[in-house]
Amino acid sequence: MAEIKPFRAWRYNEKLGGNIDELTSPLFDVVSEKYREKLYKNEFNSIHISVPLEGPDGELLDRRIEDWKSKGIIVQDKTPAIYVYYQFFKLPGESKEYCRKGFICNIRLYDWEEEVLLRHEDTMPHSVDDRKKLLEHTQMHVSPTHGLYTDANHRIENYMEEAIVDPIYDCEDYQGVRDVLGVIHDYKIIQEIMELLKDKQVILADGHHRYQGALAYLHEQRHKNPAHTGDEPYNFHTMYLTNTESDDLRIFPTHRLIRKVKKFSPEQFLEQLSEFFHIRSLDNEEDVTEVISGKKWAFGLMIGDEVYKIRLKQEKYYEIEWEIPEVLKQLDITILHYFIMEKVLGIVKEKQPSSKKIRFERSMSTCIKKAISGKVQAAIITQEIPMQTVKDVCFSGFTLPQKSTYFYPKVICGYLFGSIKTEDNNAKIDRSF
Repeated sequence: MAEIKPFRAWRYNEKLGGNIDELTSPLFDVVSEKYREKLYKNEFNSIHISVPLEGPDGELLDRRIEDWKSKGIIVQDKTPAIYVYYQFFKLPGESKEYCRKGFICNIRLYDWEEEVLLRHEDTMPHSVDDRKKLLEHTQMHVSPTHGLYTDANHRIENYMEEAIVDPIYDCEDYQGVRDVLGVIHDYKIIQEIMELLKDKQVILADGHHRYQGALAYLHEQRHKNPAHTGDEPYNFHTMYLTNTESDDLRIFPTHRLIRKVKKFSPEQFLEQLSEFFHIRSLDNEEDVTEVISGKKWAFGLMIGDEVYKIRLKQEKYYEIEWEIPEVLKQLDITILHYFIMEKVLGIVKEKQPSSKKIRFERSMSTCIKKAISGKVQAAIITQEIPMQTVKDVCFSGFTLPQKSTYFYPKVICGYLFGSIKTEDNNAKIDRSF
């Protein structure tokens, strides 16, 4: 079902690549403003094309890409390849080292209705438009999205192990994660990987806005191009693919921050919540995660320095009026968005993806700081969503509310870039291996 193929990546020249850790950057939707300012000081850091200071559609960005190419700041690999990407990491409080194994390739862009590539989250329109403009002006996929395929037999892993022995890059990123990049040129191996994926559906784990932006650009080009064949480079998208059956796939929760609600009253908010939730005061914000862990429809709540555990009253579940399948209705995140966002705060489902009253935060400590400092009116602490739940939702044909999952670690930007220019995609695969 999923058509993938190798590609000729653009990468930093050999000299600059020797200090690749100075050129990588976080993805556009997780990089903080403070860290962004630091990265901007390096004129060749990848942040300049993934989150350009002048915006995603400026002439300066257009000139920068061409300047980097003409001066050899970035050079294109001579042979189409599949790039193996390993991420070694540890979790807080654990001594075990995990390794998420995957590979980067080009994958055909599919409309959601084709049910080849499955999304699990809603998107926010302004972020989709931002990523579309960036693609239009750079003519590059500046960072791979993250997709999931399922192979219980782990047939690709042996090939990846061989490729990673002699890596192109090996450095530690901003997350404290060790990122290792290798390459596969062997045509027979590439063909086997392509064959394996052609019968698979792919779940989009991370990068919904970038993928949706690329899809919007494809639709636009298809309309403009009367000679459209479906084989043009803009029909493909650069993606990092990992196996859902791996033991090293981690999904962290994404918490909700409430702000800019007019005439917000903590007392009134709690009173309205009490119609739907059992509310219990807690002594310490550090206990929130442990108190709600494993408990269905339970959340942490911070208003200023006051901390609460809230849990949906069982009978209220049957009042949900959204027309969604049971697998989706049962989710904690649905309970949160229906009862808190819509019923209590009055933000209807259709307006939630673009609402400025809702912000998203992965860091528990940041939630605590913002609540105590008053920078947000309330912080709602959520639990992680299991991989099987993500699968179930995807196969139901519906989606989770936006920013429901945080696949960890994040793919970094700067190791390679995938071009959608015709002249960059004409090279033949070397079949002599």
